[in-house]
Amino acid sequence: MEQEIVLNAHNKQEDPRMHSAEHLLNGTMVKMIGCKRSRNTHIERKKSKCDYPLSEPLTQEQLQDIEETINNIIAQDLQVSYEFIPASEAEKLYDLDKLPENASEMLRIVHIGDYDACPCVGAHVESTKEIGVFRISSSRYQDGMQRIVYRLSVE
Repeated sequence: MEQEIVLNAHNKQEDPRMHSAEHLLNGTMVKMIGCKRSRNTHIERKKSKCDYPLSEPLTQEQLQDIEETINNIIAQDLQVSYEFIPASEAEKLYDLDKLPENASEMLRIVHIGDYDACPCVGAHVESTKEIGVFRISSSRYQDGMQRIVYRLSVE
């Protein structure tokens, strides 16, 4: 008999395209800049923002490289898939700092192809092609925090 998996309820209804783009931005920041995933995020349908603690501001060239990398990943039409693993196993593989204290013992790991994976209970697209075109609309650095504001469009 298969055991039913119980996850924490999600407190927001984020746009799946924007939320999936946030995963790609986080994965790209980790890979290219060597920082942790965003500490603060605000996901909305029209524009979203993520904050990253950095010792110095990103250059315009770095921001362009990040945007280009994300659009290249989107163009690959990577599938979004899920797996469920115990938190005790997940803590060996993923940063669990953003999980609430009362997080369920079983965690859902969201995979975007082989590019990114992290625990998450939010809504996502089925494949990256659904995201559209990723554009960094603004960025600012203040008090050790790099804010990246992005938008999506369909071409």
